[in-house]
Amino acid sequence: MHVAPVTLVGSHVRLEPLTTDHVPALARVGSDPEIWRWGLSTLATAGDMRAYVETALAEQGRGVSLPFAVVARANDDVIGSTRYGNIAPADHRLEIGWTWLARAHQRTAANTEAKLLLLAHAFESLGAMRVEFKTDALNVQSRTALARLGAVEEGTFRKHMLTASGRVRDSVYFSIVDTEWPAVKARLTTKLAGG
Repeated sequence: MHVAPVTLVGSHVRLEPLTTDHVPALARVGSDPEIWRWGLSTLATAGDMRAYVETALAEQGRGVSLPFAVVARANDDVIGSTRYGNIAPADHRLEIGWTWLARAHQRTAANTEAKLLLLAHAFESLGAMRVEFKTDALNVQSRTALARLGAVEEGTFRKHMLTASGRVRDSVYFSIVDTEWPAVKARLTTKLAGG
């Protein structure tokens, strides 16, 4: 499994390799504190966003992450970011996460299509056997969305992480495996088609 920068294009969004050139646009759309409510960090300034992007690119350099900017195709506006992380090529496994979108694009086709593009690339091009997701146990919206996506809830890692506020977070893990992918793909494709 060789994970390299790639542009993934759908009808609603384009996922393009994240660069520091995306920082100003990401800082503009990411200034809403509600976006970071369940995150491990709070990105309040352009400097915070630059550090976030530089960390993602450093992880990409080590081969453990592949970050993307999420761009709305209707107007070419950058609306958020997502990435592959915890990439384990020998085990044909990776995680999809670090996903955030401007609030105007949450609960729209943008997130659904971004997940479809990432999952299709992972299973159909990279040969992944397993794609993982994790979320804050208190983030009911995210947990519901992952279940609706077709991901299987596997369990809770108790006292897993510390948030920026110092709160101890439990993380709920979900996954989709390669044998489940055809049914998940059909569900997501139907959802995007309005069915």
